[in-house]
Amino acid sequence: MTSNLLKIGFIGGGKMAQAMAKGFISAGLAKGETMISSCHPSDVASAKAFKDLGAESLVENVPVVEKSDVIIVSVKPSVVPIALGDIKNSPDIKADKLFLSIAMGVTIKQLEQYLPKECRVVRVMPNIPALVRSGASVFVTGSKATDRDAQLTKKLLKSVGTCEQVTENLLDAITALSGSGPAYIYILIESLADGGVKMGLPRDLAYRLASQTVLGAAQMVRDTNVHPGVLKDDVTSAAGSTAAGLHVLEQKGFRAAVISAIEAATERCREVTQSSPTK
Repeated sequence: MTSNLLKIGFIGGGKMAQAMAKGFISAGLAKGETMISSCHPSDVASAKAFKDLGAESLVENVPVVEKSDVIIVSVKPSVVPIALGDIKNSPDIKADKLFLSIAMGVTIKQLEQYLPKECRVVRVMPNIPALVRSGASVFVTGSKATDRDAQLTKKLLKSVGTCEQVTENLLDAITALSGSGPAYIYILIESLADGGVKMGLPRDLAYRLASQTVLGAAQMVRDTNVHPGVLKDDVTSAAGSTAAGLHVLEQKGFRAAVISAIEAATERCREVTQSSPTK
């Protein structure tokens, strides 16, 4: 039976779209047969990924919208006006559609301009750990979105990790932190492992220990609600090895480098937002 399952369409079928689709299926919110995607003709890999899930994959956007209750806009920001322009100009698109956009830098106001005026819009910022259902997502509702739309969005996003509703003015900083943040953590894991290898550990063991250490530390911060500084002090004994290591991190400007990375990424997000076309 699929009558109670959501009909979900994806405009664009990249890695994030695939991650979300797999999460929706795992959570029982949809099946492959109730999902449909549109992919660029040259994007054979994405089309195959959706077909492997049992979903239909097309090269046109309008049929995706026609067949779906919820449409996830997952194309590059520069492509959004073109992709949604096809929809706005189609006489066959009904107004009772909910659009979730994960396109960085494309504002609620712009999305609502690109779509038929009756369509409801939610802007979403997921991150790549959604691939393993450990994403950190946020969303902002548009002017016509209802409380029911917000609850549905939250339900969908929680199927691939955590989810919080925020205001749009926070999205650039959130993108810099949780959107780009996994890349910073991957470098940290790689660096921890490289340090272990330098000191004699086998590389496969070093990667396993480094990744589990990061995972465990993150879970402690999340699950205990204890300030990270307090948890750090709990690990740091007087005149111990951790204190020696922390001293070097402070000397090398570890904190300042991470803070500067978030600042630079936020400013880049703002530049993208300001350069996004309004028509």
